[in-house]
Amino acid sequence: MPTPTKGPRLGGGPAHERLILANLSTALFEHGRITTTETKAKRLRPLAERLITFAKRGDLHARRRVLRVVRDKSVVHTLFTEIAPQMAERNGGYTRITKVGTRKGDNAPLAVIELVTEPVSPKQAVVREAEKAAEKAGKKKADKPAKKADAPVEDAPVEDAPVAEDQVEDAPAEKADKAEETKEA
Repeated sequence: MPTPTKGPRLGGGPAHERLILANLSTALFEHGRITTTETKAKRLRPLAERLITFAKRGDLHARRRVLRVVRDKSVVHTLFTEIAPQMAERNGGYTRITKVGTRKGDNAPLAVIELVTEPVSPKQAVVREAEKAAEKAGKKKADKPAKKADAPVEDAPVEDAPVAEDQVEDAPAEKADKAEETKEA
């Protein structure tokens, strides 16, 4: 849920602000990009992204939730059938705000808010592929130790080779003999 805004509302009252944002979101989904003031664009972004998230769900309840805000059924249809499938791979960040200068009449700062229709960057796709490959490699490594346990003892490296009990008993005696020899010398 978007955080409540501080300061004066758009248009005066809360109902008027809701209507302004509903009309802006309808225009955004209908045209793909709109030019408005920076403040309105910043207020529109969380609402538009939430509506796109509902459209990605695609069920009847989500459609009805979107219809509460966007009253035009044809715009809701395009949102669910065209825009939502384009955003299927994207996890948020469905809109982009670009500042474009000021308005001629009142010098209000303007911004263009648009839907991001480009596919998710190829770098992210490469990262996903690498993670999948790492998971597969991890699974293969987990399978390999089980195969090594079935291998005969003779193929094991020298450090891992089993030691006979008589060799273990002789080992401390040999160390003691060597220690005596160093003391005598």
